[in-house]
Amino acid sequence: MPPVGTITPPVPSVERICTSILELLLPHRRAADPDEPAPAAAFPLQLQQLAGFVTAGEPILFTLPGFPCKSPNTRKVLGHLPDEGERLALTFLDRLCAAVEAVYAPGARMLICSDGHVFGDLIRVPDDHIDAYSDELTAMMRREGLHHLATFDLRDVLGDLPYDEKRARVHAQYAPGLEELRAEVLTDEDTKRLYCGITRFLLDDTADFTGTRSALQRECRQRAYGVIQRSRAWGELIAHHHPGSVRLSIHPQPRGAAKFGIRLLDHRDVWATPWHTTVLHRPDGQWELMHHAAAEQLGTLVCQDGRPSHFEA
Repeated sequence: MPPVGTITPPVPSVERICTSILELLLPHRRAADPDEPAPAAAFPLQLQQLAGFVTAGEPILFTLPGFPCKSPNTRKVLGHLPDEGERLALTFLDRLCAAVEAVYAPGARMLICSDGHVFGDLIRVPDDHIDAYSDELTAMMRREGLHHLATFDLRDVLGDLPYDEKRARVHAQYAPGLEELRAEVLTDEDTKRLYCGITRFLLDDTADFTGTRSALQRECRQRAYGVIQRSRAWGELIAHHHPGSVRLSIHPQPRGAAKFGIRLLDHRDVWATPWHTTVLHRPDGQWELMHHAAAEQLGTLVCQDGRPSHFEA
């Protein structure tokens, strides 16, 4: 019992706590409908997911598919290992989890569900490069003391099986049918936007195609369907292994979607990610994502631990 004459502050309701947590995410939302009002009440599914943890008094679990591997196009990136862009993005995510503790004592943790192996064959990145990228992400989290973060990839699910077999199993069990997906691209504006965005990335990432531009476009459009199929399969697998988690996405998402779109770094291009770009550190202290070829025209290369890290303007 509190001492006589003291006032016990009211305990915040589950609803209020969940709203406060979601309001920490809203300023960083990656929106497919940026002109639409987006109060916390516009995200009932996320509020419901948060409530499951808050009611149980457990740490919030966020799952974020992403951080697959670096683009294979060296005009866009510095190499195949994580650099300053990934460090900044991971640091932001760790701080976001830490901020949850101010409104909800059990806090939050985030599982980085690295999806590079899921579609590595489609984006033409070797599996050993993807392994090296993922392993360095884990090492970076450890070095930087990012204790709220952890990684999850196909090795955690299917062990030491050959990657082609892992991909085939995940696709067979979880991926939507191709004709079903084609029909959705034709009828759903958000899916069409995603399809066009992935096709553009595949075009930009292809550095060694020997055919015509039109042939490359046809091939990339076909591969884009496969990337979406595998990405959705990976999302379903994550939901199976981590039911109830608050599902985040690095892709723009509309209000009310199953996933909450989140920006890793501020950038005018909602599709920009650290693994498709490099980073320029401007004189005003701001960090800007841009292609390697553009950044080297504006700044000086900085190396850390013997590897290219970013450009300093």
